[in-house]
Amino acid sequence: MTAPARRAGSPAATLLRLSRNRPAPVTGERCEMCAVPVGAEHQHVVALENRSLLCSCRACWLLFTDDGARLRYRAVPERYLTFDGPPLDARAWDELEIPVGLAFLFRNSAQERVVAFYPGPAGATESELPLAAWTALLTARPELATVRPDVEALLVRRTADGGGAGAASCHLVPIDACYELVGRLRAVWRGFDGGQEAHAAMDAFFARIDARARPADARPATAPTAAEDVS
Repeated sequence: MTAPARRAGSPAATLLRLSRNRPAPVTGERCEMCAVPVGAEHQHVVALENRSLLCSCRACWLLFTDDGARLRYRAVPERYLTFDGPPLDARAWDELEIPVGLAFLFRNSAQERVVAFYPGPAGATESELPLAAWTALLTARPELATVRPDVEALLVRRTADGGGAGAASCHLVPIDACYELVGRLRAVWRGFDGGQEAHAAMDAFFARIDARARPADARPATAPTAAEDVS
């Protein structure tokens, strides 16, 4: 005996028709503003209200490259700079009250203050920097003032030298690079200081930063817009 034919308007026939017409599931990353597919290497914008990063296609990214416009989003630039000589000596490091050997510093325009984040096993811990110490640092090294609020950061690292006093490196990097580093360290962090694997990850990350960075101009100047600075 053959099975009875499903009626065109039956629930079973409706479900069958819907399953056949269902669109294929979305695979890969997409722009979080217009939903077009983006590659593994793509750009980001910062939502200024909550400082979240959004994946962006090139077209949407370009909409938010005007640093002077009053917008809810800001394009993350693509420049990497390194500074001649360590901008943060041991005294400056102590005055900024940075308690660990790795941090990134940026200006939060919504709160109108400079903040520091320290990577660790739980992600990034935020700390407000002493305003007087930050002002003194900019007076001594005015080229540091070219960091764009919200979208760029000073990534500083202190390592013990032969005398034990410590030496600091400093790079200007896109803010998404800092959060990439935080994510990598969180995945491999062990113990109090991160452990061997975390330190190896830091070494590899800074080697990549050094390879991409160009020397910063020691003269104080207005930073180019994100669109002008694309490498």
